[in-house]
This record gives sequence, C-alpha cells and structure tokens, in this order.
Amino acid sequence: MKRSEINRILREGEAFMRSFGQVLPPFAYLSPAEMKARAAELRALPERQLGWDVTDFGSGEFARTGLFLFTARNGQAADLKRGGGMVYAEKIMIARRDQLTPMHRHEQKAEDIINRGGARLAIELFSAAPDGSIDPDRPVEIQTDGRLRRLRGGDVLTLGPGESVTLLPRLHWHAFWGEGGDVLVGEVSTVNDDLGDNVFRDPVGRFATIEEDEAPLHLLVSDYETWLR
Repeated sequence: MKRSEINRILREGEAFMRSFGQVLPPFAYLSPAEMKARAAELRALPERQLGWDVTDFGSGEFARTGLFLFTARNGQAADLKRGGGMVYAEKIMIARRDQLTPMHRHEQKAEDIINRGGARLAIELFSAAPDGSIDPDRPVEIQTDGRLRRLRGGDVLTLGPGESVTLLPRLHWHAFWGEGGDVLVGEVSTVNDDLGDNVFRDPVGRFATIEEDEAPLHLLVSDYETWLR
C-alpha cells in the first residue's frame, strides 16, 4: 500500500468514527515526530501494540480485502498466562461495504465482535476440528447477546447496530464484511497479539507492505519498530 493511500484511509476512518461520537485517546493524534520525541514516556504503545492499523492483508486491493483498526487498550500475554492484571483489550474497527477480513481464528483470544453503528455486519462462521482446521460439517454454537444459537458451518450471521457475537479461541473460524454499507465495529477481548495469535485459512500478510510516497500522518503499529528505534 502507498503511504498516501494509508493517510487518506486514516483521515476518512477518523471522520467515520466521529460521525458516531467515537473519540480516540490523545495518543492517537500525535505526529510521528512527537511520538519519537516522547518514546520513553510512550513505551507502552509499541510494547502493547496500541494505535493505528491499516492492512490489506497483502492483497494489494484494500477496498476488496482489508481492514481499518485502532487498538485503544491492550494487556500483556504474561498477565493473561498468570490469570491476573490487565488481561483485556479493546479495538475499534471499520469494515467497509463488501470489504473482506479473511477467514481466521485465534489460538488464545476470546472476543466479542460488536456492531457499533452503520450497516449490517456479515460474519461467515465455521467450527474447528480437533486439529484446529475447519470442520465444514460441524455445527457452530455461538452466543449472541445472551442468546445461544446453533448454525451450520458456513452460515453467515448478520449483526445490526447494537448486536454482538462471542467468538472463542481455537473453536470459531470467522470472516466478516460490511453488508449494504460501512460498519463501525467494536472488539472487546482478552489480550490481543496480532504478531502470533492469528491463524488464517489461506496465506495472507497480517500487516501491509508500505511504499513511502509521502510522510506518514500517524504511525501504524507496524511502523513502531522502524520509526521509534
């Protein structure tokens, strides 16, 4: 992806979030120079992978296969392992109309995916076999806002604004997109690890490869290692 495209997506994404009253924490608006100057004070950002994330999953076609994310808070794997401390995370995402987040599951993360506003969120679901692969013949049992539901493998669940679904680690394979329009999506979960906890059905690149054709508006979480050293 070109940096200019990412900058445009960041501007459009922030405007979309604000249209629903979603305001991000102060660190979201720091320039790369400010973040570098305050790197010691802000060391939790790279340590916990907090901040902006725009990915095309290596597709080269963000509008077709991609996702906009902002990680607002995140604990650490060590706390989750010992069962105490900050064991939760929160993301704000934008699923554009017909824009696919590819089929995947998580090894450790349990998550609620919430439609915070906009169009309907479509989620294709499968259950996992004992070895972790997709079992297309196994029913999918999920919780949606306190309701236990039983679906067939490959069924598409749609969530309207305010509705949510709980997805469990090693069990629920899922892919999602906006149906009929763009969707503001919330994610409340256990500790998030985008570097090691995502298992995709098909080979993808979790983070975009960036062509630097202009200066970054904001750093992405994938920029931290290079820009904040």
